[in-house]
Amino acid sequence: MKDTGGNQVERAKPGRKPSNGLTEHQARTLDAIRTFVSDQGLPPTVSELAEVFGITTASMHDQISQLVRKGYLRRLPGKARGLVIADEPLDRPAELVAIPIVGCVAAGTPLLAEENIIGEISVDSGMLSSGTLFGLAVKGDSMIDAGINDGDTVIVRMQPVAESGTIIVALFGDEATVKRLYYRDDVVELRPQNPRLQSMTVGPEDDMRILGKVVAVSKQRVT
Repeated sequence: MKDTGGNQVERAKPGRKPSNGLTEHQARTLDAIRTFVSDQGLPPTVSELAEVFGITTASMHDQISQLVRKGYLRRLPGKARGLVIADEPLDRPAELVAIPIVGCVAAGTPLLAEENIIGEISVDSGMLSSGTLFGLAVKGDSMIDAGINDGDTVIVRMQPVAESGTIIVALFGDEATVKRLYYRDDVVELRPQNPRLQSMTVGPEDDMRILGKVVAVSKQRVT
């Protein structure tokens, strides 16, 4: 899913490349990034990673550069939160789980009702948090600065509330939308990650509910 001002949530990728000999610290760095993305819905900054490990920012930059060189990480240019896991070590066993993909979302009917399911997608269980998960195909370019493009599938953990700053799927009537959630005074703001688009302000009188929090993004296309 690019923010918190332009950042990106973790990619769900089924493929594996041959291991290039990760050190223990490099493997721990990948785990830390994966956990941060799962918990916060966006990648950590280099400074935040350095704080986690109790090392200098320069040392953390060096670790990240090595992971980029080995093909396990990608950097999004110009993004403070631009770290994207590009691949997983070969020695990390893949446990694929099937996640239902929701098509039309109708108010007043169960989200995962059989008539709402249009297919399924397989993702690595190690990338995801616990809870009930579903996929939703993204339409449009409102979240391109969060790494979520038209045709991507977002993996969503069902929950009725979410923390400010996380990417969510919200339901307005019969329309589901993917946006960054912020709380401001007595209103809720749903912020796109595209500078050409305006934020949506939701008041107590509006018919809106949170369906869940985005925990990963897959480039697998729904057919």
